Amino acid sequence: MKREDKIRLSIAREAARIMYEEGVREYRDAKRKAAKAFGPEKTLSLGSHLPSNAEIHEELSRFIRMNEGDVHPERLLRLRLMALSWLELFSPFRPYLVGSVLTGTVTEQSDIDLHLFADSSEEVELFLEEREIPYEPETVSIRYGNEFREYYHLYLDDDGIVIDCTVYEPSERHHRQKSSITGRPMERADAKRLRELIAAETPETE
Repeated sequence: MKREDKIRLSIAREAARIMYEEGVREYRDAKRKAAKAFGPEKTLSLGSHLPSNAEIHEELSRFIRMNEGDVHPERLLRLRLMALSWLELFSPFRPYLVGSVLTGTVTEQSDIDLHLFADSSEEVELFLEEREIPYEPETVSIRYGNEFREYYHLYLDDDGIVIDCTVYEPSERHHRQKSSITGRPMERADAKRLRELIAAETPETE
């Protein structure tokens, strides 16, 4: 293996460790933190030493297999059942589950990521307030090339698990966001699809 490949692999493994052990959720943040031990991020980037999100995701999956072989299936089922209950609750907003709970790469720090579609964020807030469900709002800016787009998030808590709801306009439901891991349209599932996944992976009992 070339030296440059070893550096790239080492950064990928350290970024995966940071995500797994320290609970850092964003690949970009974990990558930047991991790269500090190997030199300035800009220099590493020019030398093509920085791993892709897909490479970090692969190493993270390896960490989970090594450390949670017995625990992982039970944790994934619990999170998917929890996600299903929220998808059903938010049915008026035609929600989708995305992220690690759908792909299966969950850790002890994993949250549940939902996409909701509403004419306004206030509509979702009123829905939660009428049901006395507490939430924390936040507007997050995401950079796409030279442009920044703002996304409205609502953070809920379910028995210590963070439910991260991003609110989109209804017209965006037919336009899948790109995955930060693959660069392709993001995998997502509605309540029906999630029920099918749960049924397929749950052993039948006599």
